[in-house]
Amino acid sequence: MSLHGPKIVFVCSSLVLLCTNSSLAQNTSVNVPPVIDVHVHAMDESFPGLGPMCPNESKFLASDPKTKETTFGWSQEECTPKLYPSAKGAYLKDVVAEMERLNVTAVVFGDPKSVQKWREAAPGRVIPGTSFNEGMTPGKRVALEELRKDFTSDGFKVMGEIGLQYEGLSPSDPSVDQYFALAEELDIPVAIHMGTGGSGRANIAMPKFRGSMGNPLLLEELLARHPKLRVQVMHAGYPMIDNMLTLLQANSHVYVDVAGLIWSYPLKEVNRYIQRLVEAGFEDRVMFGTDQLEWPKLMAYSISVIQNADYLSPEEKRDILYNNAARFLRLDNPPAK
Repeated sequence: MSLHGPKIVFVCSSLVLLCTNSSLAQNTSVNVPPVIDVHVHAMDESFPGLGPMCPNESKFLASDPKTKETTFGWSQEECTPKLYPSAKGAYLKDVVAEMERLNVTAVVFGDPKSVQKWREAAPGRVIPGTSFNEGMTPGKRVALEELRKDFTSDGFKVMGEIGLQYEGLSPSDPSVDQYFALAEELDIPVAIHMGTGGSGRANIAMPKFRGSMGNPLLLEELLARHPKLRVQVMHAGYPMIDNMLTLLQANSHVYVDVAGLIWSYPLKEVNRYIQRLVEAGFEDRVMFGTDQLEWPKLMAYSISVIQNADYLSPEEKRDILYNNAARFLRLDNPPAK
């Protein structure tokens, strides 16, 4: 797939992300401002067969239904920076090293066993999250009392990632309401996939996926039934910006994350979307996230998108990278400057 797009210029400083000179090695998390990544997946290995990737250079090209397609086609072309997968068996170690270097605390989603592996690999840097699907199987639900135990006894803090859109279901569907009722009862925030699903998602890999089920306004009935529920709209409901703004205006305890969106779409489009959210008055509800997978340097690259955004003030960058998530997650940390 031919991918071309705008580049980010990197400047080596105390907040260096992708530079690899000797001065970087001397930086530690002690002198790097803290970051909260609210959207990381508890993988312990790279996906087989995926190669290097050029962030923010996606083009969603037409395909022919006569051609059997099995991949979303990450670019193999030359670009700067190009992100590479980890060597076999090294992914978790590599990402944890990045979290330490960049002073990142991450909300890590997955089944309890996989998340525990991350908690052990990165003590003090993982906020554990799990959802009501068993593994990656759409429609196969975790028993309600088992999920209750995860949150009341096993230290889980966020219910997510909730991927009902991949099943063609609205988040307000009554069939899953008991899980949201549990989250409201326990005062656990929920993280719901809404919006982006990748090019050709429905006709290549997931036939039940429906773009229409990513409409942020589908959350309204859920929020009406559970008025104390804290909701994280993953991917900021991209590309449905008008509906996203409508939901945020009507519901002041709804936040968004910019994960996935931040690196998998053309940079001009990403910045346009985030700028709309901020300039509409919702900068205190935009949270940083990566949708971290496959490429260890993805976290650093994604942070740089926020740091290099000339439409954001220094205070707004700090809020997006840390303060908003700390407030949403009710962490006892003081605001980061």
